[in-house]
Amino acid sequence: MTEFFLSLLIFFLAHLIPPMPPVRLRLIKVFGRRVYMLGYSFLSLALLTWIISASWRAPFIMLWPPAPWQAVVPIVAMPLAFWLILAGLAEINPLSISLWRREGSSSLPPIVSITRHPAPWGFIFWAGAHIAPNGDVVSLVLFGALTALGFLGFLILDRRARLRLGEEKWNKLAESTSIIPFAAILAGRSRLRVNSAFVFHTCVAIAAYFWFLFQGHRILIGTSPLTWIIW
Repeated sequence: MTEFFLSLLIFFLAHLIPPMPPVRLRLIKVFGRRVYMLGYSFLSLALLTWIISASWRAPFIMLWPPAPWQAVVPIVAMPLAFWLILAGLAEINPLSISLWRREGSSSLPPIVSITRHPAPWGFIFWAGAHIAPNGDVVSLVLFGALTALGFLGFLILDRRARLRLGEEKWNKLAESTSIIPFAAILAGRSRLRVNSAFVFHTCVAIAAYFWFLFQGHRILIGTSPLTWIIW
């Protein structure tokens, strides 16, 4: 259990210290923004892998018994998670996390008009959806903490974007989107304009989801999400 909590602590520190404006700006100056983003993404993935492997070695303390309906939750939620994460990282987003340069962009891509934080929302859907089918103490702490980190990210990313863009530009861009998915579109402040990049990222996300559903989860995690069918 000690290794699990240590890995979780380091993961949280890695998502609180490097994104701090002085630290982040220094790292970007030294390595460049693309290298920083790729390196930070690799670090996050490596630490997440450590957390998951440490959770397997931690003592198992059951909180609720397994039931078939619990496994349905991530199967239903994960297509949305894949889509938001992939499209969110692939598109230019001056308001949130993106693998591309944000400065100078004056219009928002379709995925950002849906929500200004698509990648964090995908992370929340992924973590939150895995709470129900994993009814033990370690899984509840793990996925609950990761879900909370995703919501905390909204505040951190909004503050960072305000400082980088300035209050006037941030307000102008933020007016045409929202934190809550589709809220700005339903309120009439924005319109969803589908383009070729949006369709491509959607297709890639769907393909990735089905690969992970039928093969990837079993290869990488060791269990199949479809096991519930034979219960």
